[in-house]
Amino acid sequence: MSEPTTMRQTLKRGFALSPEFRKGFGITLTLAGVAGLGKTAVPFVTQQVTDRGLLAPDGVDVSIAFTFAAIGAALLIGATFVERIVRIRMVVQAEEGLATLRIKAFDTVHDLSVLTQNADRRGSYVSRVTGDVETMRDLMQWTGAAMMIAAFESMIMLVVMLVFAWQLALVVIVAYIPTVVMVKVMQPRIMAAYGRVRARAGDLLAATGEQLVGISTIRSYGVHRHMRDDLARTNRDIVKGDTRAGWLGTSLFSTNAAAQSIATGLALVVGTRLALDGAVSVGTVVAFAFLVYSFAGPIGWIIEMLAEMQRALVGWRRVIGLVDTPVVVADPGADGTPIPRGRGEVSVEGVRLQYPTGPEVLKGIDLEVPAGRRIALVGETGSGKTSFVRLLARFIDPTGGGVRIGGVDLRDVPMDDLRRSVAIVPQEGFLFDGTIRSNLAYALDESTSAEDLERQALAVFESLGLDGWLAAQPHGLDTPVGPRGELLSAGERQLVAIARAYLRDPDVLILDEATSAVDPATEVRISRALESLMRGRTAIVIAHRLSTAERADLVAVMDAGELVEVGSHSDLVELGGTYARMHEAWVAQTR
Repeated sequence: MSEPTTMRQTLKRGFALSPEFRKGFGITLTLAGVAGLGKTAVPFVTQQVTDRGLLAPDGVDVSIAFTFAAIGAALLIGATFVERIVRIRMVVQAEEGLATLRIKAFDTVHDLSVLTQNADRRGSYVSRVTGDVETMRDLMQWTGAAMMIAAFESMIMLVVMLVFAWQLALVVIVAYIPTVVMVKVMQPRIMAAYGRVRARAGDLLAATGEQLVGISTIRSYGVHRHMRDDLARTNRDIVKGDTRAGWLGTSLFSTNAAAQSIATGLALVVGTRLALDGAVSVGTVVAFAFLVYSFAGPIGWIIEMLAEMQRALVGWRRVIGLVDTPVVVADPGADGTPIPRGRGEVSVEGVRLQYPTGPEVLKGIDLEVPAGRRIALVGETGSGKTSFVRLLARFIDPTGGGVRIGGVDLRDVPMDDLRRSVAIVPQEGFLFDGTIRSNLAYALDESTSAEDLERQALAVFESLGLDGWLAAQPHGLDTPVGPRGELLSAGERQLVAIARAYLRDPDVLILDEATSAVDPATEVRISRALESLMRGRTAIVIAHRLSTAERADLVAVMDAGELVEVGSHSDLVELGGTYARMHEAWVAQTR
């Protein structure tokens, strides 16, 4: 994942991905300037009240004193009102921008190939889509607005100080030079510290999710203490990183506090000397004390919020890195060529596949599967069967050669059309938390009405011979399945997955045979449902048991990434090659 390396790159790319952040930004910036300008009235009013009101040549002028005091109060109230508008605008723009960023990040996760996703822990993606986006909320809603207003206040105050008494302004500037140097030195260190924290936070989320999913295995092996210790180490790393970042931020804040005290003290000493010499008025000295405070306050705010800004920028960079991850398996979209309906012939021509960090796993595969035929893929573990069917489903693209369905290269087929033409029934049926009905709905267009969904679903269960099983469920189609379908048995999840694939009505089926973990009655039910599902369709089946290969029209034997034999079951047995030896060994075992 490629992340921006500088603040400027982060802001430029971030605003491009979420244009809502820039929407009306000029107006917001102008209002922030107005709010900052309004707050600068206090030193001016203080000077006028002192020189022209309290210390007037003819005695105290109550009228002038109250007039300027009223003007100052009105300006402060107005500035507060404008500041509130700025914050409201920032909140609205932030929520819209963050929503867009979440959607783009999540879309990218869906578009990434299986290879790309396998290169990183799934929890890292969850962390970026949720946690990293959330770290930006305060920056976009509150911190950003406060920092803009504070920056305007500081700049305006500096200009006013130069106008009031340039000699005193120089004293303040010199006092703040160490703070400027510290900010320049500390900022990259703070960002680096938070970068490590966010990375470890992603690891913690990934490990937590992994342990929750595998809780049964953890308990059965009694390794909960070991797993807890792993999480504790990661958690300690996060605490250590946060502590370091906090220490760096505190150092900056302490430097600013010292600069404020030194600047105020020097301004009073030098100002008093100038007032005694008649170079400035008493009101100017008093006003300058307010000016130093008004200048230092916003600077302190900026430094205090700098750590939070660095945390948010780190999160922003990580999300940008995810969104900008190259999509290896590109969707041609509207420019693509759909697979003609009813054309299920599969043609594999010189296909090679090599994973980025490993050896070549498919070595020049050539295979023709006529439409409506059933082919069984057999071979030892690691022979390349799973990689081959991943290519057929276009979860990954070959590094050489091509795969065609219906005469169209899969790289030219729009993803939506490919998913309509090719359905997959995995080895373990995965169901989303919800009901049987909601899981079946994924097979149909979103425009399908509830009535049509129910009608088609009931027809599918009847066609598959599963209507009796459905009727036995406590709530029929509305029976809850739980997270990952865990309220159903493994066999029942597979039945729902088969029904979902049948409802899609594809031309090509990819099946990973899996009936070994179910009882005999459910196995028979699944086998019959699969027979109904495959009837009249092109089916590519990863056969774990050779009884499946015996019923197939063709058998393709894979060995070490090569297609070594193709033919019918009887022909390959008669050939006396690899398949014949596998079949002989299987028969001996079953006996």
